[in-house]
Amino acid sequence: MKAKDGKSGSKKCACGMGGAYAAMITPFTKDDKVNEGAIEQLVEYGLKGGLKGFYLTGSTGEGMLMTVEERKQVFRRAAKAAKGRCKLIAHVGAVRTDDAVELARYAADVGCDWVSSVAPVFFGQTFEAQYRHYKAISEATDLPFMAYCFRASLVPDRDARLFDLKNVKGMKYTGSDYFAVQSLRRKLDKEVLFFAGRDEQFACAMALGDVFCGAIGTSQNFIPRHFANIYDSCMRNDFAAAAKWQDEANRFVELLVSDENWSVWKAMMKHVGIDCGAARKPYAPLTPAEERKWIRRFAALKLVKGAC
Repeated sequence: MKAKDGKSGSKKCACGMGGAYAAMITPFTKDDKVNEGAIEQLVEYGLKGGLKGFYLTGSTGEGMLMTVEERKQVFRRAAKAAKGRCKLIAHVGAVRTDDAVELARYAADVGCDWVSSVAPVFFGQTFEAQYRHYKAISEATDLPFMAYCFRASLVPDRDARLFDLKNVKGMKYTGSDYFAVQSLRRKLDKEVLFFAGRDEQFACAMALGDVFCGAIGTSQNFIPRHFANIYDSCMRNDFAAAAKWQDEANRFVELLVSDENWSVWKAMMKHVGIDCGAARKPYAPLTPAEERKWIRRFAALKLVKGAC
């Protein structure tokens, strides 16, 4: 397959956005406040591992379990920590469209690069409601907007309408119907960016060449170098190397999805020296013994150097 620049393999993204991004974990203190110091640690660890940027207060970041003011705090602190060295995508999805609009405006004010949102949550479960929801958010700022297709079917003929909205320039797709994404991409007579959200299938997505320009996922918090190397290998058309890195990354993905309690994820971050606290209710905190068990399991994979 030929990319738009006439070369085979994966394409380079417009706006310098191509690469691997972490859907950033939101770290909390022992008293369940946003841990600003740990946000800086997450940014530094990810950038050292080759990440291009961070997706803030999405599902991995427990955005729907946080107040509007707490999410603003994450946007502000991440922008301060990034110091212009990477791209920041502020996920502003909320039950109330007005909250999402308020978050979008704040993200623009503090220096985030993109705004993103899931479709309406709980209420407004139709495409027309999604269209109105996205229209309000995308028009609230001059930042480019990234739609988020999360646990939903992609319908190319229908969803192409979203890209007629002001500032809608891309989509985060957390699904495995890459044929539908490719079909949607062909229907759009403009430059748009698609990011893969299935960590275990990043190399597969990049193999489509001119469709995806990167990935946004949870595993990138833990093993950022693996995902940066998958991206770099694909851009060199070295899919054998990409497959090797993907195979190693998927050993971690298997561990990541082996328990339903997201506090497990946060415990494992201690292996690299970042204390992210516990996940919020309805998840449950771990006992010290449970934390040690999960840290040992991550360490046993020998994918990254531990802090100790």
